[in-house]
Amino acid sequence: MKYNSFQTPERRLLGAGPTNLYPEISKSLTKPEVGHLDPKFVEMMDEVKSMLRYLFQTKNEFTIAISAPGSAGMEASFVNLVEPGDKVIVCVNGLFGGRMVENVERIGGEAIVVNDEWGDPVSLDKLEDALKKNPDTSVVAFVHAETSTGVRSDAKEIAEIAKKYDCLVIADTVTSFTGIPVLTDEWGLDAVYSGSQKCLSCVPGLSPLTFSDKAIEKIKKRDSKIQSWFLDQTLVLDYWSGQGKRSYHHTAPINSIFALHEALRLACDETLENLWKRHFDAHLRLKKGLDEMSFDFVVEKQYRLPQMNSIHIPDGYDDFEIRTKLLNDYNLEIGAGLGKFAGKIWRIGLMGYNARNESVDYCLDSLKNVLNK
Repeated sequence: MKYNSFQTPERRLLGAGPTNLYPEISKSLTKPEVGHLDPKFVEMMDEVKSMLRYLFQTKNEFTIAISAPGSAGMEASFVNLVEPGDKVIVCVNGLFGGRMVENVERIGGEAIVVNDEWGDPVSLDKLEDALKKNPDTSVVAFVHAETSTGVRSDAKEIAEIAKKYDCLVIADTVTSFTGIPVLTDEWGLDAVYSGSQKCLSCVPGLSPLTFSDKAIEKIKKRDSKIQSWFLDQTLVLDYWSGQGKRSYHHTAPINSIFALHEALRLACDETLENLWKRHFDAHLRLKKGLDEMSFDFVVEKQYRLPQMNSIHIPDGYDDFEIRTKLLNDYNLEIGAGLGKFAGKIWRIGLMGYNARNESVDYCLDSLKNVLNK
């Protein structure tokens, strides 16, 4: 049987990720291949590390991009910093907090879960109560920007409480990184990971990651072997660091890192302040249009993510039918609800390249046309 080349439809990706690529990033994927230990590629890796430090707002020496998606960044944080028997407080207010619990349990750690309603931020009082009851806790983990609901939790306050009890802090910034402030050093975060396909508008499959000196110290003092060979960061460190010759760990996704370098370059050129403002301005424009259509947001105003807008589906409208019409008639993808929100909400992502007036207006016009029909 003979197969034809796959023809990609032209979609506007306004869901929870991936996003449409910046044109410069698409172009970067076609650069000539080089070896993953080529001196020029190693030089580019150093630039990736430098740009990630700026965007994470950190001086951490250990700042890299894992050759796997954000879920691997999550797992790398836990398998390196949590040992069997360790007590970990996990703040759960959505789907991805639940995945953190899974990571702790699979390692053999003890997960103490602080639950909040989906759509609400992490409760600081509940967190402190849990720490008082479990003073031997070693790690506090939370999702800064919960993709499943569009809610932002107060990372600075969470970290301050955790530090009072001498805990390391793991923060999921998959959806927040470069869309809203992520101030790693100022807030005292120890393990921070993200994904390439959200507000960076890069190709999926890479996970920016940074570990504090305290996190590295914890890893070096482990009593047990890290259960994952591929995600053992003591091995990866020798690939991403050092002068001149570097150790072989794996064959990096070379073209994807070309794309990541370009995405980081664009973000650094725009500056964080301008990125944050652009995402917020796009949100305000979307909100104005949704208010005129009488949509209700899931999250209270002060906790909403500008880059991930969750809205209740009005009574009488079928979730799947509307999203299918948007996709087929307007080549527009918006996100469905997950977990307990399945069939009840839509998630409209305005991330990276799509955080601009043209994308917002197209989304509003398309949604209005489909609902009117």
